Amino acid sequence: MVQQVVVGEVAGAFGIKGWVKIYSHTDPPRNILDYSPWMLADANGSQEYKVLSGSPHSSYVIAQLEGVSDRDQALKLKSSKILVPRDRFPPLKPGEYYWADLVGLRVTNLEGVDLGTIAEMKSTGANDVIVAIAERERLIPFVRGDFVKEINLDEGKMIVDWDADF
Repeated sequence: MVQQVVVGEVAGAFGIKGWVKIYSHTDPPRNILDYSPWMLADANGSQEYKVLSGSPHSSYVIAQLEGVSDRDQALKLKSSKILVPRDRFPPLKPGEYYWADLVGLRVTNLEGVDLGTIAEMKSTGANDVIVAIAERERLIPFVRGDFVKEINLDEGKMIVDWDADF
């Protein structure tokens, strides 16, 4: 089964003609438009939508979806997660990683102490942050070389220079 990855979320309606406002998790944000069609999922289920048009707009991306032609229809999609198959992501250069590939890795420090499993990655503006969860949540800056010493996707692990008491 192909892994589905959340690449954004519908933030609400944009205008009166059915366009939606999107929080994009892609870098740059406009790249989310390259993954059409999107699977929109919420608590009631999921449905595929073809992206007809779109563009960056302020801190959002706006998009026109096939079959969504008025504001009421667009508002019903608010808070839906936007999913695309992982196999549609372009290949990366050696040493580059998609956040979706890091989630689930076991994190240990240089002393071999288990710091938990990566539950999510967050963008804070200054540094990206690893959210590792074990007996408690740890926030570790994702700074390669300084804090992140090794990433091994095949072994499902990440080694960091981080004190277990932090």
